[in-house]
Amino acid sequence: MKTTDEIIQIAKETIAAEADAVSRLGSGLGDDFVSTVMAILQSKGKVVVTGIGKSANIAVKIVATLNSTGTQAVFMHAADAIHGDLGTIRQEDIILCLSKSGNTPEIKVLVPWLKSLGNKLVGMVGNTQSFLARHADYVLDTTVEREACPNNLAPTSSATAQLVMGDALAVALLECRGFTTRDFARFHPGGSLGKQLYLKVEDLYRNNAVPSVQVDESIRNTIIEISSKRLGCTAVLDGEKLTGIITDGDLRRMLQHNQDIDTGCARDIMTATPRLVEPDTLVIDALQSMRINNITQLLVAEAGHYLGVIHLHDILREGIL
Repeated sequence: MKTTDEIIQIAKETIAAEADAVSRLGSGLGDDFVSTVMAILQSKGKVVVTGIGKSANIAVKIVATLNSTGTQAVFMHAADAIHGDLGTIRQEDIILCLSKSGNTPEIKVLVPWLKSLGNKLVGMVGNTQSFLARHADYVLDTTVEREACPNNLAPTSSATAQLVMGDALAVALLECRGFTTRDFARFHPGGSLGKQLYLKVEDLYRNNAVPSVQVDESIRNTIIEISSKRLGCTAVLDGEKLTGIITDGDLRRMLQHNQDIDTGCARDIMTATPRLVEPDTLVIDALQSMRINNITQLLVAEAGHYLGVIHLHDILREGIL
Protein backbone atom coordinates (compact mmCIF):
# COMPACT_ATOMS: atom_id res chain seq x y z
CA MET A 1 0.00 0.00 0.00
CA LYS A 2 1.31 3.44 -0.94
CA THR A 3 1.78 6.12 1.69
CA THR A 4 0.03 9.49 1.48
CA ASP A 5 3.23 11.18 0.30
CA GLU A 6 3.78 8.53 -2.35
CA ILE A 7 0.25 8.91 -3.69
CA ILE A 8 0.67 12.69 -3.91
CA GLN A 9 4.01 12.21 -5.66
CA ILE A 10 2.43 9.89 -8.24
CA ALA A 11 -0.22 12.51 -8.97
CA LYS A 12 2.42 15.24 -9.32
CA GLU A 13 4.49 13.13 -11.70
CA THR A 14 1.42 12.39 -13.81
CA ILE A 15 0.53 16.06 -14.04
CA ALA A 16 4.13 16.98 -14.88
CA ALA A 17 4.33 14.33 -17.59
CA GLU A 18 1.12 15.51 -19.24
CA ALA A 19 2.11 19.17 -18.93
CA ASP A 20 5.41 18.36 -20.65
CA ALA A 21 3.57 16.57 -23.46
CA VAL A 22 1.30 19.57 -23.97
CA SER A 23 4.22 22.02 -23.93
CA ARG A 24 5.81 20.18 -26.85
CA LEU A 25 2.75 20.48 -29.08
CA GLY A 26 3.52 24.05 -30.11
CA SER A 27 6.76 23.12 -31.80
CA GLY A 28 4.88 20.73 -34.09
CA LEU A 29 2.44 23.32 -35.41
CA GLY A 30 2.95 24.45 -38.96
CA ASP A 31 1.38 24.81 -42.38
CA ASP A 32 -0.92 21.81 -41.91
CA PHE A 33 -2.56 23.40 -38.87
CA VAL A 34 -3.14 26.64 -40.80
CA SER A 35 -4.44 24.70 -43.81
CA THR A 36 -6.86 22.80 -41.57
CA VAL A 37 -8.23 26.03 -40.13
CA MET A 38 -8.61 27.56 -43.58
CA ALA A 39 -10.27 24.45 -45.01
CA ILE A 40 -12.86 24.44 -42.23
CA LEU A 41 -13.49 28.18 -42.57
CA GLN A 42 -13.99 27.86 -46.32
CA SER A 43 -16.14 24.74 -46.12
CA LYS A 44 -19.91 25.03 -46.47
CA GLY A 45 -20.32 21.80 -44.55
CA LYS A 46 -19.65 20.54 -41.07
CA VAL A 47 -16.67 18.94 -39.36
CA VAL A 48 -17.10 15.19 -38.90
CA VAL A 49 -14.85 14.04 -36.06
CA THR A 50 -14.08 10.33 -35.74
CA GLY A 51 -11.90 8.01 -33.71
CA ILE A 52 -11.92 4.77 -31.74
CA GLY A 53 -11.13 3.88 -28.13
CA LYS A 54 -9.92 6.78 -25.99
CA SER A 55 -9.53 8.87 -29.15
CA ALA A 56 -13.27 8.53 -29.67
CA ASN A 57 -13.88 9.91 -26.18
CA ILE A 58 -11.67 12.90 -26.93
CA ALA A 59 -13.40 13.33 -30.30
CA VAL A 60 -16.76 13.73 -28.55
CA LYS A 61 -15.35 16.56 -26.43
CA ILE A 62 -13.82 18.27 -29.47
CA VAL A 63 -17.20 18.13 -31.21
CA ALA A 64 -18.85 19.76 -28.19
CA THR A 65 -16.24 22.54 -28.13
CA LEU A 66 -16.52 23.22 -31.86
CA ASN A 67 -20.32 23.38 -31.73
CA SER A 68 -20.30 25.74 -28.76
CA THR A 69 -17.88 28.14 -30.47
CA GLY A 70 -19.53 28.50 -33.84
CA THR A 71 -18.19 25.57 -35.89
CA GLN A 72 -20.81 22.94 -36.72
CA ALA A 73 -19.51 19.46 -35.93
CA VAL A 74 -20.76 15.89 -35.43
CA PHE A 75 -19.17 12.78 -33.96
CA MET A 76 -18.93 9.54 -35.96
CA HIS A 77 -17.46 6.50 -34.19
CA ALA A 78 -14.87 4.84 -36.41
CA ALA A 79 -16.28 1.35 -35.78
CA ASP A 80 -19.82 2.47 -36.54
CA ALA A 81 -18.66 4.33 -39.64
CA ILE A 82 -17.68 1.10 -41.40
CA HIS A 83 -21.05 -0.41 -40.50
CA GLY A 84 -23.33 2.22 -41.99
CA ASP A 85 -22.58 5.57 -40.37
CA LEU A 86 -20.64 6.85 -43.38
CA GLY A 87 -24.03 8.20 -44.44
CA THR A 88 -23.38 10.96 -41.90
CA ILE A 89 -20.86 12.52 -44.28
CA ARG A 90 -21.79 14.97 -47.02
CA GLN A 91 -19.58 16.05 -49.91
CA GLU A 92 -18.79 19.47 -48.43
CA ASP A 93 -17.80 18.15 -44.97
CA ILE A 94 -14.29 18.14 -43.51
CA ILE A 95 -13.28 14.93 -41.72
CA LEU A 96 -11.07 15.01 -38.62
CA CYS A 97 -9.78 11.56 -37.65
CA LEU A 98 -8.10 11.00 -34.27
CA SER A 99 -5.76 8.11 -33.60
CA LYS A 100 -2.68 7.73 -31.43
CA SER A 101 -1.05 5.05 -33.56
CA GLY A 102 -2.74 5.79 -36.86
CA ASN A 103 -2.48 2.09 -37.65
CA THR A 104 -5.44 0.42 -35.94
CA PRO A 105 -7.45 -2.05 -38.06
CA GLU A 106 -10.54 0.15 -37.98
CA ILE A 107 -8.56 3.15 -39.22
CA LYS A 108 -7.01 1.11 -42.03
CA VAL A 109 -10.48 0.05 -43.18
CA LEU A 110 -12.07 3.48 -42.69
CA VAL A 111 -9.49 5.79 -44.25
CA PRO A 112 -9.68 4.43 -47.83
CA TRP A 113 -13.45 4.80 -47.75
CA LEU A 114 -13.14 8.35 -46.46
CA LYS A 115 -10.67 9.15 -49.23
CA SER A 116 -12.98 7.66 -51.84
CA LEU A 117 -15.69 10.11 -50.82
CA GLY A 118 -13.47 13.00 -51.88
CA ASN A 119 -13.64 14.91 -48.59
CA LYS A 120 -10.65 16.66 -47.06
CA LEU A 121 -9.19 14.40 -44.38
CA VAL A 122 -7.33 15.77 -41.36
CA GLY A 123 -5.39 13.26 -39.29
CA MET A 124 -4.75 14.10 -35.64
CA VAL A 125 -2.18 11.43 -35.00
CA GLY A 126 0.64 10.47 -32.63
CA ASN A 127 2.69 8.76 -35.32
CA THR A 128 3.54 10.86 -38.34
CA GLN A 129 4.77 7.77 -40.25
CA SER A 130 1.49 5.92 -39.76
CA PHE A 131 -1.12 4.77 -42.28
CA LEU A 132 -3.43 7.63 -41.27
CA ALA A 133 -0.70 10.27 -41.52
CA ARG A 134 0.36 9.07 -44.98
CA HIS A 135 -3.18 9.24 -46.36
CA ALA A 136 -4.41 12.43 -44.65
CA ASP A 137 -4.50 15.72 -46.54
CA TYR A 138 -3.33 17.53 -43.40
CA VAL A 139 -1.64 16.15 -40.29
CA LEU A 140 -1.97 17.57 -36.78
CA ASP A 141 0.94 16.06 -34.88
CA THR A 142 0.05 14.97 -31.33
CA THR A 143 3.11 12.77 -30.80
CA VAL A 144 4.17 12.29 -27.16
CA GLU A 145 7.44 10.80 -25.91
CA ARG A 146 5.78 8.74 -23.18
CA GLU A 147 2.42 8.17 -21.60
CA ALA A 148 2.03 9.28 -17.99
CA CYS A 149 1.12 5.67 -17.25
CA PRO A 150 4.19 4.01 -15.65
CA ASN A 151 3.85 1.11 -18.11
CA ASN A 152 3.68 3.54 -21.04
CA LEU A 153 0.44 1.88 -22.12
CA ALA A 154 -2.74 3.65 -20.95
CA PRO A 155 -3.58 6.65 -23.17
CA THR A 156 -2.92 9.53 -20.78
CA SER A 157 -0.47 12.07 -22.14
CA SER A 158 -1.53 11.22 -25.70
CA ALA A 159 -5.21 11.77 -24.90
CA THR A 160 -4.40 15.09 -23.23
CA ALA A 161 -2.39 16.14 -26.29
CA GLN A 162 -5.37 15.38 -28.54
CA LEU A 163 -7.67 17.32 -26.26
CA VAL A 164 -5.42 20.37 -26.24
CA MET A 165 -4.88 20.25 -30.01
CA GLY A 166 -8.65 20.16 -30.44
CA ASP A 167 -8.99 23.21 -28.21
CA ALA A 168 -6.28 25.00 -30.19
CA LEU A 169 -8.18 24.28 -33.40
CA ALA A 170 -11.51 25.44 -31.94
CA VAL A 171 -10.06 28.68 -30.55
CA ALA A 172 -8.23 29.46 -33.80
CA LEU A 173 -11.53 29.02 -35.68
CA LEU A 174 -13.37 31.08 -33.08
CA GLU A 175 -11.00 34.01 -33.45
CA CYS A 176 -10.88 33.81 -37.23
CA ARG A 177 -14.69 33.96 -37.29
CA GLY A 178 -14.74 36.96 -34.97
CA PHE A 179 -16.94 34.97 -32.58
CA THR A 180 -18.20 37.37 -29.87
CA THR A 181 -19.65 37.02 -26.39
CA ARG A 182 -23.06 37.70 -27.92
CA ASP A 183 -22.54 34.77 -30.29
CA PHE A 184 -21.45 32.65 -27.35
CA ALA A 185 -24.65 33.54 -25.50
CA ARG A 186 -26.76 32.30 -28.43
CA PHE A 187 -25.23 28.84 -28.06
CA HIS A 188 -25.27 28.83 -24.23
CA PRO A 189 -28.73 30.10 -23.20
CA GLY A 190 -28.85 27.81 -20.17
CA GLY A 191 -26.79 27.82 -17.02
CA SER A 192 -24.86 30.60 -15.36
CA LEU A 193 -22.54 31.16 -18.34
CA GLY A 194 -25.38 31.95 -20.68
CA LYS A 195 -27.16 34.12 -18.15
CA GLN A 196 -24.05 36.20 -17.61
CA LEU A 197 -24.04 37.01 -21.31
CA TYR A 198 -27.71 37.80 -21.93
CA LEU A 199 -29.66 38.36 -18.70
CA LYS A 200 -30.40 42.04 -18.12
CA VAL A 201 -31.52 44.04 -15.12
CA GLU A 202 -34.93 44.62 -16.73
CA ASP A 203 -35.49 40.87 -16.72
CA LEU A 204 -35.33 40.80 -12.92
CA TYR A 205 -36.36 44.10 -11.38
CA ARG A 206 -39.87 43.97 -12.88
CA ASN A 207 -40.70 41.07 -10.56
CA ASN A 208 -40.07 43.21 -7.48
CA ALA A 209 -42.15 45.76 -5.64
CA VAL A 210 -41.33 49.42 -6.23
CA PRO A 211 -40.69 50.98 -2.81
CA SER A 212 -40.77 54.78 -2.62
CA VAL A 213 -41.47 57.62 -0.21
CA GLN A 214 -41.56 61.37 -0.62
CA VAL A 215 -38.78 63.46 0.87
CA ASP A 216 -41.05 64.77 3.64
CA GLU A 217 -42.45 61.35 4.58
CA SER A 218 -42.17 60.47 8.27
CA ILE A 219 -39.46 58.06 9.30
CA ARG A 220 -42.10 55.80 10.84
CA ASN A 221 -43.90 55.48 7.50
CA THR A 222 -40.55 55.08 5.73
CA ILE A 223 -39.78 52.08 7.93
CA ILE A 224 -43.18 50.61 7.10
CA GLU A 225 -42.54 51.09 3.37
CA ILE A 226 -39.16 49.36 3.54
CA SER A 227 -40.53 46.48 5.60
CA SER A 228 -43.62 45.92 3.45
CA LYS A 229 -41.73 45.87 0.14
CA ARG A 230 -39.06 43.45 1.48
CA LEU A 231 -36.12 44.80 -0.52
CA GLY A 232 -34.15 46.38 2.30
CA CYS A 233 -34.50 49.89 0.89
CA THR A 234 -36.76 52.54 -0.55
CA ALA A 235 -36.25 55.26 -3.10
CA VAL A 236 -36.83 58.84 -1.94
CA LEU A 237 -38.68 61.06 -4.38
CA ASP A 238 -39.38 64.76 -4.61
CA GLY A 239 -42.55 64.63 -6.62
CA GLU A 240 -41.43 62.45 -9.56
CA LYS A 241 -37.75 63.30 -9.17
CA LEU A 242 -35.44 60.70 -7.66
CA THR A 243 -33.47 62.36 -4.89
CA GLY A 244 -32.07 59.59 -2.71
CA ILE A 245 -32.26 56.16 -1.14
CA ILE A 246 -32.83 54.89 2.39
CA THR A 247 -31.60 51.40 3.28
CA ASP A 248 -31.80 49.18 6.34
CA GLY A 249 -28.28 50.36 7.09
CA ASP A 250 -29.40 54.01 7.14
CA LEU A 251 -32.10 53.11 9.68
CA ARG A 252 -29.60 51.32 11.92
CA ARG A 253 -27.22 54.27 11.81
CA MET A 254 -30.11 56.58 12.70
CA LEU A 255 -30.90 54.49 15.78
CA GLN A 256 -27.22 54.43 16.76
CA HIS A 257 -27.31 58.23 16.76
CA ASN A 258 -30.42 58.17 18.97
CA GLN A 259 -32.45 60.11 16.42
CA ASP A 260 -36.16 60.31 17.28
CA ILE A 261 -38.21 58.49 14.62
CA ASP A 262 -41.23 60.64 15.44
CA THR A 263 -39.63 63.98 14.59
CA GLY A 264 -37.50 63.35 11.49
CA CYS A 265 -38.43 62.74 7.86
CA ALA A 266 -37.01 60.78 4.94
CA ARG A 267 -34.85 63.71 3.81
CA ASP A 268 -32.98 63.67 7.11
CA ILE A 269 -31.60 60.14 6.81
CA MET A 270 -31.45 59.45 3.07
CA THR A 271 -28.32 59.02 1.00
CA ALA A 272 -28.57 61.72 -1.64
CA THR A 273 -26.35 60.00 -4.23
CA PRO A 274 -27.74 56.48 -4.66
CA ARG A 275 -26.05 53.95 -6.92
CA LEU A 276 -28.14 53.60 -10.05
CA VAL A 277 -28.32 51.06 -12.84
CA GLU A 278 -30.13 51.26 -16.17
CA PRO A 279 -32.61 48.53 -17.13
CA ASP A 280 -30.63 47.36 -20.19
CA THR A 281 -27.49 46.74 -18.10
CA LEU A 282 -26.30 43.13 -17.97
CA VAL A 283 -27.02 41.56 -14.59
CA ILE A 284 -23.40 40.45 -14.28
CA ASP A 285 -22.35 44.13 -14.52
CA ALA A 286 -24.92 45.11 -11.89
CA LEU A 287 -23.49 42.42 -9.63
CA GLN A 288 -20.00 43.81 -10.14
CA SER A 289 -21.22 47.27 -9.13
CA MET A 290 -22.69 45.81 -5.93
CA ARG A 291 -19.42 44.09 -5.14
CA ILE A 292 -17.31 47.20 -5.74
CA ASN A 293 -19.56 49.38 -3.60
CA ASN A 294 -20.27 46.72 -0.96
CA ILE A 295 -24.05 47.05 -1.30
CA THR A 296 -26.88 44.58 -1.84
CA GLN A 297 -29.29 46.57 -3.99
CA LEU A 298 -29.33 49.11 -6.79
CA LEU A 299 -32.06 51.51 -7.81
CA VAL A 300 -33.09 51.04 -11.43
CA ALA A 301 -33.54 54.30 -13.31
CA GLU A 302 -33.68 55.48 -16.88
CA ALA A 303 -33.06 59.11 -17.82
CA GLY A 304 -33.43 59.98 -14.13
CA HIS A 305 -36.84 58.29 -13.87
CA TYR A 306 -37.07 55.78 -11.03
CA LEU A 307 -38.29 52.35 -12.12
CA GLY A 308 -37.59 49.92 -9.29
CA VAL A 309 -34.97 47.93 -7.41
CA ILE A 310 -32.72 45.00 -8.24
CA HIS A 311 -31.48 43.10 -5.21
CA LEU A 312 -28.50 40.79 -4.76
CA HIS A 313 -30.92 37.97 -3.92
CA ASP A 314 -32.53 38.34 -7.35
CA ILE A 315 -29.16 37.67 -8.95
CA LEU A 316 -28.26 34.79 -6.69
CA ARG A 317 -31.57 33.08 -7.47
CA GLU A 318 -30.53 33.04 -11.12
CA GLY A 319 -27.34 31.16 -10.24
CA ILE A 320 -25.04 34.04 -11.18
CA LEU A 321 -22.18 34.37 -8.71
